[in-house]
Amino acid sequence: MKLHKYAAIDIGSNGVRLLISNVIEFKNKETQFKKSSLIRVPIRLGEDVFTTGKISENNINRMCDAMKAFQLLMKVHGVEKHKACATSAMREAENKIEVLDSIYKNSGIQIDIIDGKTEAEIISSTDLNELIKNDKSYLYVDVGGGSTEFTFFSEGKIMDSKSFPLGTVRILDNKVVKTVWDDAKKWIKKRSENLTKISLIGSGGNINKIFKMSGKVEGKPLSYIYMNSYFNFLNQMTYNERISELDLNPDRADVIIPAAKIYLSSMKWSNANKIYVPKIGLSDGIIKSLYLGKFD
Repeated sequence: MKLHKYAAIDIGSNGVRLLISNVIEFKNKETQFKKSSLIRVPIRLGEDVFTTGKISENNINRMCDAMKAFQLLMKVHGVEKHKACATSAMREAENKIEVLDSIYKNSGIQIDIIDGKTEAEIISSTDLNELIKNDKSYLYVDVGGGSTEFTFFSEGKIMDSKSFPLGTVRILDNKVVKTVWDDAKKWIKKRSENLTKISLIGSGGNINKIFKMSGKVEGKPLSYIYMNSYFNFLNQMTYNERISELDLNPDRADVIIPAAKIYLSSMKWSNANKIYVPKIGLSDGIIKSLYLGKFD
């Protein structure tokens, strides 16, 4: 048996995550990927970028501090390899080069900005095969702060995938025009018209939280009826009530509503009546891609 430690840094529009995983190689068994540590920092880059077009000086400093802390944590854990990827907010920031240079000078961490298609491909490299059945069709929906990645699976293979600037922070900042919703609806309806019995697979911190609060057994799906009733339940509460009564973090209590709306809309447009919630996302995909040598 061989034990390796890999790390993934996911720089999203609503938060920044460091995932440290144990990669365990066996002689006669499949390699196992086990989470060792997950740290999330609530730096909302999207709030800057989607309103002003730039990342603020304050958030540049916070990012530098976070990356220095992540670098130390990786050292303590004995991480052999790491990869840092930034998504929607960093992609659109006018001062992204300045931000990346500042982070690299302060922490030594080099960040790659990935496009929506690459993001979807990395996520798809996770252990979805354990969930996806060859005789069924699925729509994988990964909701972030700045964008949502949609991937269709049928007969165990990827059919198509597309990224839309439809994210929770962007919606909260009123930066999503109706045509974006219409384009996503049109794309999903067209791709799903020849498929039967589609199920959704949900990814992202918000759907993980909704699933956890449902009390469902891991591996069991949430129904459309449950998602719709829970969405209405959340909507009837104030922001403060969602924090005090549901024990949601302040940076989760606002974005959870637009996230639920995206998942519900995706279910409606694809005629899916259930959504599975495996605990996988971009960070897991980065770890797997690192192990498989897919990064330079």
